[in-house]
Amino acid sequence: MKLYCGIDLHSNNSVVVVIDEQDKLVLSRKCPNDISVILGQLSPFSEDIQAVVVESTYNWYWLVDGLEDAGFHVKLANTAAIQQYSGIKHTDDKSDARFLANLLRLDILPAGHIMPREQRHIRDLLRKRSLLIKQRTMLNLNLQGMIARHTGTQLSANQMKRLDHKGIEDLMAEQVVRDSAMINLMQIEAINKSVKLLEQRVSGYCVKTKENKLLQSIPGVGQILSQMIALESGSMDRFSDVRNYSSYVRCVPSRKISNGKTKGSGNRKNGNPWLAWAFMEAAHLSAIWSPEIKKYYQRKASKTHILVAKKSVANKLARAVYHMLKQNTVFDVKRAFA
Repeated sequence: MKLYCGIDLHSNNSVVVVIDEQDKLVLSRKCPNDISVILGQLSPFSEDIQAVVVESTYNWYWLVDGLEDAGFHVKLANTAAIQQYSGIKHTDDKSDARFLANLLRLDILPAGHIMPREQRHIRDLLRKRSLLIKQRTMLNLNLQGMIARHTGTQLSANQMKRLDHKGIEDLMAEQVVRDSAMINLMQIEAINKSVKLLEQRVSGYCVKTKENKLLQSIPGVGQILSQMIALESGSMDRFSDVRNYSSYVRCVPSRKISNGKTKGSGNRKNGNPWLAWAFMEAAHLSAIWSPEIKKYYQRKASKTHILVAKKSVANKLARAVYHMLKQNTVFDVKRAFA
């Protein structure tokens, strides 16, 4: 007898449902988030369970890893691509878990990508780095605005990088304002140390692969950024074509058009935000290091907003990366920015 299992995962509990080929309920239990308890419920049916589908929530790592270690075939449900029938009057956690099991039984489950755990840990460390850099940028902009507000002086990005405690004392006359600026500077210095340490650790953990070598052929893309793009992208076989990958990188505009008229926009946040950030970084750096890309960026920036121009460069790079990793070739600036 073939059985199918769906698990509706929450922050403090999981609802486990098992059904058979005729959608007959075999098991329905609400369990604490303890892998031994969940495996205890599933063990009597382990020989017949074809697969287990887990809802892709923020806390799925422990459950998926535990089920795989126990020998279960696990699939991760792409919750953004699943939509239940809106006419249902009553739903609960058990019906949600059963719905996942039915999608699995009917072989129509929109599945997400489960990255190998050793790569997943490095990817999360790189995500931590990008989060720290975003916080550092926010603190820098706050400090830059504070200086402009109290002194009328607009410091450039390079001047902000060279700013130290003595510089703040010279700029700020009032002690209260000076203390506020000093706090910003201390936080920026702490983040700089953390980012440097994190990059050293990532360099030790990362394995040099052909994908990383290919990605580093893009002007301005170094070891850290290439690792992030490679790990966030995964295998290019996941994407049906280059347009699908560009959409995943959030480089495709979201519009709903009917009869030539714009009727609204879709979900602009569909895709991978970390990969979108990485490609915007790559776009910024490549426009500095490559004369051809710089020329393309300046031509775009003269006609539209600079962020739109950078997004256009990011889209070009994303399309190039797809073909590079698919065909195992190095970056060709003339083909990418013809």
